[in-house]
Amino acid sequence: MKPTLLVLAAGMGSRYGGLKQMDGVGPHGEAILDYSVTDAIRAGFGKVVFVIRHSFDEDFRRVFNNDRWQGNIETCYVYQELDKLPEGFSVPDGREKPWGTNHAVLMAKDVIHEPFAIINADDFYGADAFRVMADYLVTLEHSEGKYCMVGYRLENTLSENGTVSRGVCRVDSNGLLAGMDERTAIARTADGIAYTDADGQHPLQPSATVSMNLFGFTPDYFAKSEKLFVKFLKEKGTELKSEYYIPYAVNTFIAEGTASMRVLQTTAKWFGVTYKEDRPMVVERLQKLHEEGVY
Repeated sequence: MKPTLLVLAAGMGSRYGGLKQMDGVGPHGEAILDYSVTDAIRAGFGKVVFVIRHSFDEDFRRVFNNDRWQGNIETCYVYQELDKLPEGFSVPDGREKPWGTNHAVLMAKDVIHEPFAIINADDFYGADAFRVMADYLVTLEHSEGKYCMVGYRLENTLSENGTVSRGVCRVDSNGLLAGMDERTAIARTADGIAYTDADGQHPLQPSATVSMNLFGFTPDYFAKSEKLFVKFLKEKGTELKSEYYIPYAVNTFIAEGTASMRVLQTTAKWFGVTYKEDRPMVVERLQKLHEEGVY
């Protein structure tokens, strides 16, 4: 069975301004998402599921449909909305912020029944990353709790136009994830790379492995995540800005011993449009890839 690609595209890209998933940054008007789906097809993925919102459903479907990739991959759409919650829970008054990336993942529980990978719609991951992910996922068809992720070097994932947030990974001697630490406000400083929190500025190693939300899961992840989401809502559901993130779920399952996560290595280079000022760099890199014959 071919693995499935789950694309998290419900975010509106507020810092960038508008639907950056649909921005034509390639030399022929290609969006970053076009390259991800193309790389996924080449790597052996059989289906792509888009997590979007009803508010831009028509616009998104008009741009991204099966015809765009010559029918080489099955496409499916699911929707992340604030009120899509487990029975017994409702949206608290004043809540506007989405429930987070792992809530978005749960939207696909009824349409994915095979090992699957997750990506952000607005990140460029590179062909090799999809190959190593697909090659690993096909070995997990009858497995449970054997997850994986593609790790990137921190120094290769920064923006020159502002701070970023990254999941900094702790990897054990067996190549398994021991845990992820969410770090915000990461940037290059005069003394090197550092993140800033309430206690001040803290250094980070340029070679540190970070998560860029390229995860691989077996279908049992949905049931475990839904159960954990209920616990999350009981504890933090009334907080107007609380979010149910993938790293939170992964850390929980690793800590309780119900899952393991293999950290896969790749030669691919990540880049993305975190800020609108990043766009010229992305355009230049994609132009070069076309000139080199990669696309």
